[in-house]
Amino acid sequence: MGPGEATSLDALVECREILSRRIAPHGGRIAALRTSPLKRLVYMWVAAAAVLLVSIGESAAQPKSGETAARPKQILFLHSYGPNFQQAAAWSGEIRNELNRRSPWPLDIHEQSLVTARNGDDAAEAKFVEYLKALYAQRPPDLIVAIFAPAARFVQQHRPDLFPATPMLLAVVEERRVEQSALSEQDAVVGVRFDEAALVQNILRLLPETKTIAMIIGNSPNERFWAAEQQRILGRLLENKVELRFYNERPFGEILQQVASLPPHSAIFFLVLAVDGAGAVYGDKEPLKRISEVANAPIFTFDLSHFNGEIVGGPMFSADEGARPIAAVALRMLAGEKGSDIKVSPVGFSTPKYDWRQLKRWNISESRLPPGSEIWFREPTAWERYSWQIALIAAVMLMQAGFITILLNAHRRRRLAEAESGQRMAELVHVNRFSTAGELTASIAHEINQPLGSILSNAETAQEILKSSSPDIVELNEIVGDIVRDDRRAAEVIRRVRSLLRKTPFELKSLDLNDLARETIEFLSSLAVRRKIELVGVNAPDALPILGDRIQLQQVILNLVVNGIDAMMDTPAENRVISIRTSRVEGFAELSVSDLGPGIPEDKLKEIFEPFFTSKPEGMGMGLSIASTIIAAHRGLIQAKNRDHGGASFEIKLPLVRR
Repeated sequence: MGPGEATSLDALVECREILSRRIAPHGGRIAALRTSPLKRLVYMWVAAAAVLLVSIGESAAQPKSGETAARPKQILFLHSYGPNFQQAAAWSGEIRNELNRRSPWPLDIHEQSLVTARNGDDAAEAKFVEYLKALYAQRPPDLIVAIFAPAARFVQQHRPDLFPATPMLLAVVEERRVEQSALSEQDAVVGVRFDEAALVQNILRLLPETKTIAMIIGNSPNERFWAAEQQRILGRLLENKVELRFYNERPFGEILQQVASLPPHSAIFFLVLAVDGAGAVYGDKEPLKRISEVANAPIFTFDLSHFNGEIVGGPMFSADEGARPIAAVALRMLAGEKGSDIKVSPVGFSTPKYDWRQLKRWNISESRLPPGSEIWFREPTAWERYSWQIALIAAVMLMQAGFITILLNAHRRRRLAEAESGQRMAELVHVNRFSTAGELTASIAHEINQPLGSILSNAETAQEILKSSSPDIVELNEIVGDIVRDDRRAAEVIRRVRSLLRKTPFELKSLDLNDLARETIEFLSSLAVRRKIELVGVNAPDALPILGDRIQLQQVILNLVVNGIDAMMDTPAENRVISIRTSRVEGFAELSVSDLGPGIPEDKLKEIFEPFFTSKPEGMGMGLSIASTIIAAHRGLIQAKNRDHGGASFEIKLPLVRR
């Protein structure tokens, strides 16, 4: 604010105070004269004018925006090659971020590029000096930060012609590239220490069989200096051990061809490629990425800005770590501290870092890495990616395995129980057969005695005929035929009894239910005669093929017929009839055993097949239970009912099979 503006402001404030004092005593008078429209209008205009003057005074009394704000500190970043070069962009970006984060003042950061560093054109450099002088003629920078050696050399060489009073900070400059004699009291250095031996030792540690190292470096003046340094230091260090190949004088296309056909046990070390041997600029065209696409050997470097997927890794400079001391020194210089009084140790390599993907690609074991190394870009394992899903699936699988184990154990116990139950049932069936055989003993003896008696009679007759002087041969043949027939009849009776009493395993075979019913009737015929029972067999006209165990099914029919015979003990002789019928009902073969006894009490029909249920005083109550179990094992059905005209009927249904 100028002197005239201050006078006007004071006058307005004084006027506001005078008007306020003049209007205040007349406040009551104004209120009293409200009835006069003219006077009231006059006082209203006076009050409005007073309020307006007071508002103008208040506005004028406030300071203008930004008048008390601090002036931004102006910093000039001078790049060696250009801000778009990968390494330069990384370092300048980190330094800028660190300055903005820590600065107590607003900063105005400008960036300029020393493009003459690419070819060392002194005439063009002089023009660039004139350009900078004209650009900052009105207000020189508060600080110049020269990034990398070419920019540092430039500001030291042209300091008298540029900004002799401006402090300068030489940043990210290797110690060997700093001209100590050209430093003034206002200059400071935050350099870096480039350890070639550590870089090569890293390669040989990871790849101990290395025989060739291809050094990728450009052909600008600064790059030629470093090519010579590597040849001087590494050549002496690796003499007669590893061959160093330099391509700084070759065009980039030829470099690509060379790195694509390196001999076995080779490695590539990428330093910098700003300008190739033909003078073409490549620093801002991602040369490392293009080299990686064709290279047949692993690639190493010295700066973390290149660590983007093409590099194996190792000790490298970190722009993130190096920017902190650089920003700290810059802020101290902006605060007025002399640069010569600020001493900072050079920035060294950070903790070795390695790309997990490149280690896998080149089969480099992690056991070869230096202690404390960091491994980046490691692909998470399946557990790290899907830990909770895997845990959930594993829990579910464990639960399923537990359930399956429980079910298998239960199934095994059930099978054992079934086997044991089956064994006991077989024993019960066998016992039941003996019981049935006991009841049939008389009839069996009768059936055996009858053919044996015939055999004896025929044998005696034959003996008498043979005693005559002229035996009748024809009659003897008939007698022998009768003996053979009776013998077969006795043998058949014995076979049936043996089959009934034999303890055999359960075995399904193809049977005809008609034949089974017919055979059982023949077996029981003697018992029926002795008990004065008429057995009536009615078979289906067609065969009834089933799968079954002949002995067990015959046992069922025997039990049902014997039960029927026992049930008709008090029935008149003329009504003692048991009918055994077979028939085909849809897909089943059906056999029914019916009697004319007293029948089954209605309240007992549902219990008749239960174990130990019996209506006989001397019965065990197992016959019908065993019959039900046998039929169930044949996938059949057995049921009992009372006949309409008296007596009981048992029906068996067994599934038919196709022949």
